[in-house]
Amino acid sequence: MKKSILLASALLLSSLSWSQEGAELPPYKPDPEVVKKVLLPPSRFGKLLFDLLEYRPTSDEKEVVYDAEFWYGGDFNRLWIETEGEHSLKSGEGALERLDLYYARLISPFWDFRVGAGLQSVYGEASEDRTYGVIGFQGLAPYWFEVDANLRVDTDGKVTADLEVEYDLLFTQRLILQPRFETLVAFNDIPEVGIWSGVNNVELGARLRYEIRREFAPYVGVNWTTYFGEARDALKAAGEDTSVVDLILGVRMWF
Repeated sequence: MKKSILLASALLLSSLSWSQEGAELPPYKPDPEVVKKVLLPPSRFGKLLFDLLEYRPTSDEKEVVYDAEFWYGGDFNRLWIETEGEHSLKSGEGALERLDLYYARLISPFWDFRVGAGLQSVYGEASEDRTYGVIGFQGLAPYWFEVDANLRVDTDGKVTADLEVEYDLLFTQRLILQPRFETLVAFNDIPEVGIWSGVNNVELGARLRYEIRREFAPYVGVNWTTYFGEARDALKAAGEDTSVVDLILGVRMWF
């Protein structure tokens, strides 16, 4: 045992003295097969998310509300499709609040700049459409607030801006409360799709979901919507409520 220790010490000392004498190590030649395995081509992947898919049984119209997105691409460049709207099970009327197609570019570790075009529509007894170009930002603000902010200019030159903020508050790894804030501001009247100049509305919601799997999470919640200014006056004139509280039953899922 002592002989083995002495032999190992001697070899270590001889190697140190050899390196100190200025001997040069042989040049490194990478293995081409290893390089091929490490330098892989850029990956492409995608995701379909139903952030909201819910039924509001306490609303007069028994509404179904949805908010979904699909994206495909790499780490820096992606194609996005987003849609949001509501449909009345009672009257068959509804609104496609937006159907957007974006090109997105990652501009910082947590933020995408997006540019594209979209469609807004109301349908029922009378149908009206609005087409527009859109630019915006989507990402994570400090303290992990999810932010989606957009500016839309339609084919008539009328401008609107919208903001959506979400936050996931984890009680456990599966039980999650999601507060949600939305608002719409218009710089012009667009009465054909129910938009009026100024701050149109503020929507506050809270959804408590349980992730049976990460990809599938039923939830319950409450949502409050109130209207302002000309939008409030238009709803009053039509005999509709200007402040609404709804209970929610829904599911959040992604693929």
